[in-house]
Amino acid sequence: MISAGLLDRAGRHIALCEVDDENWRAVADVAPLDEQRAFAPALAARYLLLSSREDVWHSLAVTADGTVVGHVMWARDEDDGSHWIGGMLIDGPEQGTGVGRAAVRTLMAWLAGREDCHVLRLSYEPGNTAAGKLYTSLGFRPTAASEGDEVVVELPAGAVTGVVTTVAGSSTG
Repeated sequence: MISAGLLDRAGRHIALCEVDDENWRAVADVAPLDEQRAFAPALAARYLLLSSREDVWHSLAVTADGTVVGHVMWARDEDDGSHWIGGMLIDGPEQGTGVGRAAVRTLMAWLAGREDCHVLRLSYEPGNTAAGKLYTSLGFRPTAASEGDEVVVELPAGAVTGVVTTVAGSSTG
């Protein structure tokens, strides 16, 4: 388990956990709100397949007090050493509760604490204004790069604050 001790607005502890035999079905069933389908897959199962079929992305379950409420994944770009955050999907009923912000902040702090991490990057669809606001509020700034039609933003690892604890059994890639 990866934790920064962050809580959502309901006071639940938000943590990131390895996707395993016990929770993979709950992670696969995470679904966004209908109006987000232009920006995200219908189910997190797509991200799980991506991370299991390619040797790039590492999937993590987002939990609130131990219950799966989302998915996020990370990768390291071997070409430039940047660490990427991707595939964040918070279950529709959980949105607007602070789960996504806590999950991203936890992953940011964990990645920034890795010895080989110098910069964090992610990308999102320009029309996804909620994502843009979240990432901007967390300090990410636009780059000149793009990923297909998506905006690429970055944050120097040294600008990330927060203390993360890792408990045995967490996914460390």
